[in-house]
Amino acid sequence: MIRDNPARKIRDNRKRFFIRVVLTLIGIVLIYTLYVGYTIWNYAQRTVSLPSDAAIVLGAAVWDESPSPVFQGRIDHAIWLYDQELVSKLIFTGGRGVEGEPAESEVARQYAIAHGVPEGDILIETKSTITEQNLYYAKEIGEKAGLSSYLIVSDPLHMKRAMMMAEDMKLYANPSPVTESAYRSLRSKIPFLFREVFYYIGYQFISPFRNDVY
Repeated sequence: MIRDNPARKIRDNRKRFFIRVVLTLIGIVLIYTLYVGYTIWNYAQRTVSLPSDAAIVLGAAVWDESPSPVFQGRIDHAIWLYDQELVSKLIFTGGRGVEGEPAESEVARQYAIAHGVPEGDILIETKSTITEQNLYYAKEIGEKAGLSSYLIVSDPLHMKRAMMMAEDMKLYANPSPVTESAYRSLRSKIPFLFREVFYYIGYQFISPFRNDVY
C-alpha cells in the first residue's frame, strides 16, 4: 500500500492554488482590457460640438512640410468648426519631429491660413510631442489669450483618452471628433484601437503617481 506523502501533497496544493490565482488575474486583466476597448470604441461615436472659445487640434505627423492625411483630417475639421462659427479661435499643437524641420503646429497654421482662416485667429504651441503635452501647452496658451472653453479635435478613437486627460487638467472641453478620419477601414481602426487601449490603461495607472511639469 502506497502512502500519500504529506509534503508532496502540500506542494501540489500550493501549485494548484498558484495556478488558479494566475489564471484568475489573467482573466481579470483580459476582461478589463476588453471593457476599456469597448468604452473607447463606444466613446468614438460621441460628439458635443457646442459653441466654444477655441478648438484645440491635437498634433499628428507632417510630411515634407505638409500635413499627413491624419493631421489634415483634424485641421479640416477645425476649419469647419471655425467656418460654422462654433469656435472663434484655433489652437494647433505639435512640436518638431526632426530638428530643423517646421513644427506640426506651424504646418497646420500655414494650411489653415491657405484655407481662409485669418492668422490672428490662430494660436500655436511648438513644444509638445505627446497628447498630454498637446493639451497642457494648449491650455497654457488659451489661458494667456483669455479663452476658457474648448472643443477637442482628433480622430474618433483618440477622443476617450484625450478627454480623460483634459478632464484631469480641468479643461472645460467637449469632444469634436473628425468626421472624415484617415482611419476609415476596419483594418486601420483595429491597430489604432489596440494602441489606444494600451496607452489609456497605462495613463490610468501611472498618472496618479506623477507630478510632471512640462
